[in-house]
Amino acid sequence: MQLVVARIGRAHGIKGEVTVEVRTDEPELRLGPGAVLATDPASTGPLTIETGRVHSGRLLLRFEGVRDRTAAEALRNTLLIAEVDPEELPEDEDEYYDHQLMDLDVVTTDGVEVGRITEISHLPSQDLFIVERPDGSEVMIPFVEEIVTEIDLEEQRAIIDPPPGLIDDRAEIVSSRDADDDSGRHSEAGDA
Repeated sequence: MQLVVARIGRAHGIKGEVTVEVRTDEPELRLGPGAVLATDPASTGPLTIETGRVHSGRLLLRFEGVRDRTAAEALRNTLLIAEVDPEELPEDEDEYYDHQLMDLDVVTTDGVEVGRITEISHLPSQDLFIVERPDGSEVMIPFVEEIVTEIDLEEQRAIIDPPPGLIDDRAEIVSSRDADDDSGRHSEAGDA
């Protein structure tokens, strides 16, 4: 099975290094020297990692055969894809590969069906489950332990404890301005 493990960014320096946006929790395993990775678009690969280093908090890679800035820049936006055994599990028991989470049924702690995970969006601050509801609409659920209380792979479901307003329209909106309406502040829209 193939997993996207990184996206190549801009060239760094003049000797063929590139920055990479890491998309794996195991970069030392997937992006180490000697790793051979498929690419998307396929015409740019496969690529073999020659060296890797961290510079100013960013991972820099150099690939075999890529010796200058022009060749490195030509790889920009290429996805790096690792071949992974489908039975392989992440080292930490609280971590999951995307393919394990796709198509899980999502239910609340009190058994109410929410929908099915159709996509996992990896954002800088957190991951989101994109859940398709039975009526065809979608809801986004942050993949944080306060909300996703359990992943049960045997039962093929994710159990959530959503805060008010996450999956329904009954949000509790509390504003300090509502309580203290005479604060003297007002919107300038419409003022002459």
